[in-house]
Amino acid sequence: MAERHPALIEQVREAFPYGPPQHRALDSLRQEIAHGVVEPLAPGSPDRELWLARGREHFGRSWFDAPFLWSESYFYRRLLGAVGYFDEGPWQGVDPFAPFKRAELRGGTVEEELRALDDLADVPAADRATALLQASLWGNRADLGFRGPAGESGPGEAAPGEAAPGLVADDSAMLWSLLPAGSGATVAVVADNTGRELIPDLVLVDHLLRHGHADRVVLHVKPGPYYVSDAMTADVVDCLRRMREAPGEAGSIGGRVWDAMGTGRLDVRTHAFFCAPFPYERMPDDLRAELGAATLTILKGDLNYRRLVGDRRWPATTSFAGCTAYFPGAVAALRTLKSDVVVGLDERTLEGLERSGRAWRTSGTHALIQVRPRTGADR
Repeated sequence: MAERHPALIEQVREAFPYGPPQHRALDSLRQEIAHGVVEPLAPGSPDRELWLARGREHFGRSWFDAPFLWSESYFYRRLLGAVGYFDEGPWQGVDPFAPFKRAELRGGTVEEELRALDDLADVPAADRATALLQASLWGNRADLGFRGPAGESGPGEAAPGEAAPGLVADDSAMLWSLLPAGSGATVAVVADNTGRELIPDLVLVDHLLRHGHADRVVLHVKPGPYYVSDAMTADVVDCLRRMREAPGEAGSIGGRVWDAMGTGRLDVRTHAFFCAPFPYERMPDDLRAELGAATLTILKGDLNYRRLVGDRRWPATTSFAGCTAYFPGAVAALRTLKSDVVVGLDERTLEGLERSGRAWRTSGTHALIQVRPRTGADR
């Protein structure tokens, strides 16, 4: 809040030729965060009453006193307001993070990763499934919201020459056991970042559909710009276009996923709750019913993990199944660690991590796959 968010304000300012009103609003937001108190949305804002209800107790207090999940979410709402995203005028609906997302898609790293798919074309299906699940998991390193103040690699990037990072929990076998080929499953995927993370997600979706692990996939994305690189429908389309333009296996996969959207086997949806400052335990009834109807819900990324288990200082050996007992069906978390929150570790693993002396909880060098199958209590 003291360094990354003010730096992001400046990056957004430099990314567009905004006019004086936007510059004044950005300056005001930066000053408010550093030295002022949390101000409510201006009268006339379409969601003013909604945000007052979401956190009335935080207004008039320091930004640093609010729960971080709440203050992060409200920061992004205020940033969108500052640049005129919701107002009638030339900047209405213009994603302030689009230049960062598009630059990543045009980058050489994405080019290399698309070419690498050719190496998997003839790999046996089981081995390919393992590789694609790992790619979807580790793609979260590309989170643009975790860049440092000067634009350098933040905790989401591994240091040069660093040893290969490891899994602190791996329930991948259980994940695949819930999706046997030919089972007619419906899989919900709650996306996190676009670009280098969403492309592997789409490749995994193609594998699920093509090899019968799912008859249908529902991809849930954000309804508006959020956390810099979080995926919206427009980002899904941009990623698919980038894949279809590529030669070889990447182009074939992009074409199949594009067609799957056309036939309804891949359905892209969104919900306002995905930008709410609350844990999934408070999800509304319509979203609860939708996710509960899925054979498995796969939640991607660090923020979704914090919202899934609760953004609290849990002991790391706290039961993952216990923290997610409220969830309306089988759920899997694919997450690269970028925050202190973690549960479900066994004592031996935790002791080894703590002895390592590394910032394993926040550096993006460790990851986890955790699964809680459907229980009799799920409805």
